[in-house]
Amino acid sequence: MKILYTAHGSATGGREGKAETDTGNIAVVLNTPKELGGSGGDGTNPEQLFAMGYSACFLGALKAVAGKEKVKIPEDAKISADVGIGPRDDGGGFGLAVKLTISVPGIDKAVVEDLVQKAHIVCPYSNATKGNIDVELAVA
Repeated sequence: MKILYTAHGSATGGREGKAETDTGNIAVVLNTPKELGGSGGDGTNPEQLFAMGYSACFLGALKAVAGKEKVKIPEDAKISADVGIGPRDDGGGFGLAVKLTISVPGIDKAVVEDLVQKAHIVCPYSNATKGNIDVELAVA
């Protein structure tokens, strides 16, 4: 694979710490959710960051495949990601599950569903999670 771009980020303190990009354009406080035994706090957590990243990436993939098919994705299109975390069934640690809800107003649902399947093949996050994370796709 030819690398076109490399993002750089780091974290200190684990789930009760800080994370930032090397450019300084994003710097966040991390807190463990109460559901995972943490304080909750005003910070964010890795699952929320993953949800935002996957949503943005999937919408980009959707726009790319739609463009090839001469379909214009409207500006108010939205991808919402629910990222769940919990103990794996095999008892070997924790795992994730993702539900992406895709809303593309003004385009026939069958067309959107076709584009979503194609975007799921193109999206790097979908490729990274394939076979590792259950990903549910729902067209609103």
